[in-house]
Parts: sequence; C-alpha cells; structure tokens
Amino acid sequence: MRLLSFTRGSDDRRLGIQTEDGIRDLTDALGVTDVGQFLAMGASADVGGELLDPATVTLRAPIARPGKIICVGLNYHDHCREQSLEPPRYPMLFSKFTNAVTDPGAEVTRPIATEKLDLECELGVVIGRRASNIGRGEALDAVFGYTVVNDVTMRDLQAEDRQWLRAKGSDGFAPMGPLVVTADELGDPESLRLRSFVNGEPWQDSSTTEMVFDVATIVAFVSRTITLEPGDVIATGTPAGVGHYQSPPRYLRGGDVMRCEIEGIGSIENPVVDAEPRLDDHAVAVGI
Repeated sequence: MRLLSFTRGSDDRRLGIQTEDGIRDLTDALGVTDVGQFLAMGASADVGGELLDPATVTLRAPIARPGKIICVGLNYHDHCREQSLEPPRYPMLFSKFTNAVTDPGAEVTRPIATEKLDLECELGVVIGRRASNIGRGEALDAVFGYTVVNDVTMRDLQAEDRQWLRAKGSDGFAPMGPLVVTADELGDPESLRLRSFVNGEPWQDSSTTEMVFDVATIVAFVSRTITLEPGDVIATGTPAGVGHYQSPPRYLRGGDVMRCEIEGIGSIENPVVDAEPRLDDHAVAVGI
C-alpha cells in the first residue's frame, strides 16, 4: 500500500492511496487528511473514494506534523569512512521540530546564518503503533512503512554550535515524501539503493546495506527511553557523498535543486532559495 497526502485546486490537504489506475481519495470516507491522522485513528484504507488523475494533484508531505522526528547520526559505514571516524557503539540520536517538515517540490530557504548548506538523503521509518521499551524482535512490528527524508544541514553551524539542533532542526530542513510505502509492500529495508542529486548531478549513491544499525535495532533502541507513537518518524542516517565531504567541499546556494530518491519508495525534489537580506543580517550571521 502506498499512502500519500495531496491538495487539488485548494490548500485543503487530503489523504489518498496510489493505485495502478490513479490516486483514490480517502478523505471523505475516513475524515482524515494525512498519514499521521490515518495512523492515529487506526483507520483502514479499504474504503471507496473518487479516483483521480495523478497529474491533477500536488503532493504534500505525507505526515504534516509528526509528533516526533527522531534522527540518527553517523549510521552509515561509508559516511563514517569519508570522515575517518569509527562507527558509533550505539545509535546517536537527535531531533527536528515539526516546522522542519517540507512538502515535495516546496522551496527550502538557506538562512543568512549559513554559507555551508548541505543535503542528506535518508530512509524515513514511519511508526504504526505505540512502542515503549520493546525488544529488537518486536521492533519491526511497530513499523507501518517508509518514506524519503532529506536531512538538510548547515555544516558551519553544526561545527560551531557543537550540537545539532539549530544546524539540522531549522524551518524547512526536513523535506519528506513523496508518500509512505507500507512495510509489507517495500520488503527488506536493509537492501535499498539511496541516491541524491544537485541540479541533476549525482552526489550520493549508496545502499542501506551500509547501515551501522539496522531499522529494528534503531526502533528498539529509541523505544527504551522514548515512547514511539503512531505517525512518529525516524530518519535513519545518510550515506557517503554529501557536499561537505567532497573534494573540494560543495554547498547549496539559491537556485540549486536537491533531489533525494530511495529504491521502492520514490523521490522528492526541492529548490533552494536564499533568505531575503535584512538590515541586521550581520548581527544574525554572527549569532547575536
């Protein structure tokens, strides 16, 4: 099953299911507008609805306001190697705010505070049921499905702040989509090809086989201290090839277009725009 959120001729979000014949609108039948609401109410997609031409809809982030966006750092062996780092002994967690969620196709603003904006293509895990202190053997039962997440990052602030909240949690820094593929349809999440592009040029090309900690381990580890709820999203880390570790380093500017894609799920594309300058931009840039 492939669930998505969309708009059509207005700003009103609607929930749909992708079929061979088009997109079936589920909102009138279920009264929900995105995958998060669908999961929260424990709904079934086995209902009728208007069949729409995909060309007539605009895709939105499948979960508009996740209760939690939990991210994992340094979770790919090749990403550790490109930094000459040893893999961590346990999953390194951080988080993003709901304001970071961005629709497929929407602009991502490069704040005036950064000169080193970067992308990170990541497999997003969508939680389907409440999970607290569960074991690894139970963990995949808590997973509803998977999506694509772009963990947009300000590399200069990541280094200067010595923690990652501002560098990774700023507005618009979690493009997500294009839909959620259920776990049973996607199959093994540990053998998926991930790729990212900037202006059509390849940056990242790797596989989830490079993960340090697999999905089951991550979900179980998080649940030991953080209760997971339906609609929560876990971004499971990025592979090698991000701009910061290229030679020479490369960063995103206004006019660039980011594309992240994962085998079996699809792709999201987001243009970058530069923030409008202001009179006090120097003060903002130096963190005052």
